[in-house]
Amino acid sequence: MSKPQNEILHHILTSAQLPTLPAVAVRLLELTSQDDAALTDIVDCIAQDMAFSAKILKVANSSFYNFRQQVSTVNQAVALLGINAVRSLVLNFSFLSLGKQPENSLFSLEMFWERSLVGATAAKMLTTHVPGVDPDTLFTIGLLQNIGQMIFALTTPARYNTVLEKLAVAGQDVDATELEEEALTLSHATLGAEVVKFWGLPSTILAAIRHHHTPAAYAGNDPYEQKVINIIFLSDLVAGIFYSHDPQRHYRQLHDEADRLLGLDDLGLKNFLTIIHREIARLGHFLEVSIHSVRPVPEIIQEANIRLSMLQHSYEEMHRELIRAKQDLEDVRKQLTEKNLLLERLVNIDGLTGIYNHRYFRTFLRSEINRCINNHGSLSIILADIDHFKQFNDDYGHQTGDFILKELCVVAKEAIRQYDLIARYGGEEFVYVLPETSRETAMIVAHRLCRAIADNDFSDGYRHFRVTISLGVASAKPESTEFTPHEFIAQADQALYKAKHLGRNQAVLYQSAPPSGDLV
Repeated sequence: MSKPQNEILHHILTSAQLPTLPAVAVRLLELTSQDDAALTDIVDCIAQDMAFSAKILKVANSSFYNFRQQVSTVNQAVALLGINAVRSLVLNFSFLSLGKQPENSLFSLEMFWERSLVGATAAKMLTTHVPGVDPDTLFTIGLLQNIGQMIFALTTPARYNTVLEKLAVAGQDVDATELEEEALTLSHATLGAEVVKFWGLPSTILAAIRHHHTPAAYAGNDPYEQKVINIIFLSDLVAGIFYSHDPQRHYRQLHDEADRLLGLDDLGLKNFLTIIHREIARLGHFLEVSIHSVRPVPEIIQEANIRLSMLQHSYEEMHRELIRAKQDLEDVRKQLTEKNLLLERLVNIDGLTGIYNHRYFRTFLRSEINRCINNHGSLSIILADIDHFKQFNDDYGHQTGDFILKELCVVAKEAIRQYDLIARYGGEEFVYVLPETSRETAMIVAHRLCRAIADNDFSDGYRHFRVTISLGVASAKPESTEFTPHEFIAQADQALYKAKHLGRNQAVLYQSAPPSGDLV
């Protein structure tokens, strides 16, 4: 650093207005950085602060995690959520409590944390496309990526006001880094990295904050840190769509960079941007952050395009165009909602049975495997086949066969949990995906399905049929991307073959083949 930079940085780091982390957050960082840290020490650390304990228990018992059991102690919360998630929650609540709105400042602390939450939400959601990256950690980094702006406003309010005044005149979409370096000798990215280093946060957070505007400038050789930096860079572009005067520019850059840095194609990006506003509102509620109405990204871009078009008309024409455009926008929104619902049904739903089709099952399974890799969770699938189904078609006709397929799906849906997936695998075969489910629980579900089908009276109003199914169950805890959906399905298929071989109307769990080469 140059001498002027060292001087301003020293002034900031020794300022009485520099926020400090709560003692529980500092102690928790110390404990989690130790390889031999005891779980009881971490629980005791959190339990000493009643405010943090209450907030963690509130989140743990909310629909955000949707645990079946009531979480009544910090010990239970740590056991269920995991150390990383609890640490992130403590840090997030700590950071969101930092600072007080500076007097006579153009800086809005409320707006800063609102935008930070948007960036953090985007970072967390983007981790689903990058196996091996912890979403809770990325949320925390996303929350802190622009922390240098807040530190400037709190510790050097008058000098930072000059930056904000120039931004207001030039427009919020100009490069703030040059203005910051001109007025304060360093950028908010550099300052943010130095402050979190001063707070004792891990090096990955430092690197991500320092390079969140310029990921190509990262000179380290840690592939994981580069992934984190890329995600944080993209999350800031997403925030720009919501808060920029030129959202199209941020959208175009996001479109190009998301594909280059993460391999996120057009469809994946579209799906991501279609739902992010709901996730922002949800996370804001759970973290008690005041969030103004967050509109869907397609609506923001549509309105931005309308504004650009209206600049080319006279004032009177602009007025008329605005009235028509608003009505058109409302019509487009309604049509878009209807067409999206229809498209989702056409693309993802089996036309005969009304359940998900094979294509959607493949996408869902890959997503769940990636989630298990990130969260070190378990996953089970069940492959089911209707016994002697060809005989129904041959003896009674295909209409009867179709009736049995549809009726079986109705019965099966009642035998599984709401968040489990049932899909038509092909013909008379069905597949069930059971997230966060061990092999023992998966076998209980499989036996329940088997009994429910066998006990059901399949009556079409004229005849009564007895239907049974055979089921193959496979369960795993994926550790890396080397674990493939194809391999997982093959395990369930092998178990299904054995169920058929043993006489049908039963469930068999896949087990690795013994040395003799016998079937599972």
